[in-house]
Amino acid sequence: MLLSEAIGLFLDDLGRNNVSPHTLKNYASDLAQMLEYFRRESDPDVASMDTLAIREWLGHLYHSRLAAVTMRRKLAAVRSLFRFLLRRGAVRINPAKLVRSPKIPQNLPRVPAEEQTNLLIDEMAKGDTKRDLAIFELLYGCGLRVSELCGLNVADVDLQERWLRVEGKGRKERQVPYGTKAAAALESYLAMRQPGAGVTALFLNSRGQRLGDREVRRIVRDGADLRSIQELLGHAQLSTTQKYTQVSLQDLMAVYDKAHPKAKG
Repeated sequence: MLLSEAIGLFLDDLGRNNVSPHTLKNYASDLAQMLEYFRRESDPDVASMDTLAIREWLGHLYHSRLAAVTMRRKLAAVRSLFRFLLRRGAVRINPAKLVRSPKIPQNLPRVPAEEQTNLLIDEMAKGDTKRDLAIFELLYGCGLRVSELCGLNVADVDLQERWLRVEGKGRKERQVPYGTKAAAALESYLAMRQPGAGVTALFLNSRGQRLGDREVRRIVRDGADLRSIQELLGHAQLSTTQKYTQVSLQDLMAVYDKAHPKAKG
């Protein structure tokens, strides 16, 4: 079986298993890049691909100066591909399984100071786009990932109780409360929202269609700092934030309890 054929079958199988569009898109992109590398001379047979070939490809990624986290994601996609082929009997072993994942530097994330955050919110509030202010308020105030925000539908918003129904990683749903400032920004945006026919998305682009990840990242220029806060507040369990060793656990829990009173007890 040729590599291009194997990738097509794998992606079709992912689609049938109802993986999220975001995940499917990433798998398709990462595997297409791998295919481009190996198909420099000819489309290889997957049965002929060994661990040495996968290491060679990973070395190519390293010399392309990709971040370690990006390389790990691409290697994970290749492992999943060969795991699928192994179940189908197309290969005897998973050659990517024996390749060591690149280590991720344990750098502490930068978190904006209170003054920086207030200044950024004030500047957003001065703008003409009510949508962008609502986006920022939900990203920062609710600790949403960009993909989670883009996936919100109007039906996921409880305006009366001020709750969002958010679908996170692994299609896990959770209820997220939002405060008065976010409520004001959201209601102001909804009053002028003009969706295209049949569009249920909460946040729309200029064509009245669902706003995409890249568009949101362009809107929020301070993406790196926001991601620190998203990772801190957006996980299912506080134990996943242990790498933030410079943050006082006592202070963190106090903020969490204050922001989420229904989580107490």
